[in-house]
Amino acid sequence: MKLRRVFAAALAAALAMPLAATAHEEAKSAGLVASAVSAQAQPAVAVVERFSAALQAGDLETAGSLLAEDVLILESGGAERSRAEYLGGHAGHDAEFLKQVHVQVLRRTAKAAGDFAWVGTESQMHGRKDGKSTTVLSTETMLLQRGADGWRIVHVHWSSRSKR
Repeated sequence: MKLRRVFAAALAAALAMPLAATAHEEAKSAGLVASAVSAQAQPAVAVVERFSAALQAGDLETAGSLLAEDVLILESGGAERSRAEYLGGHAGHDAEFLKQVHVQVLRRTAKAAGDFAWVGTESQMHGRKDGKSTTVLSTETMLLQRGADGWRIVHVHWSSRSKR
């Protein structure tokens, strides 16, 4: 029930704050890092950046400390429904993958309303597969909730595909 309230509040905040699609397309076509981060969302973005850096470094303790206990993580049709479930399985695989690639953030958008924030990130991951260079396009959405101990990630959705 608590997670439903989080999603409803985050969705309401997202719908109340439209994105600038034109600026996004210009930045994407120019290959530039673009950012549309509201001042209120900057502390939440800092948490997302700390989480990503910790995961890439294989520091699962720090990464886990930034996740809510009841985090919901969706990726490739699968779901982990708690911090313990994610850290006990998929997190190790994510960390190993991220150690082998260079992540290039192309665009980040973030908004906050009250104790909720959402952060959307578009990136490219450059690496090697079967001896050949490869690029994976990745999108990430994180919902965060601010509590007594600061911002915590309550929902993650990752999606990726090979660059054509």
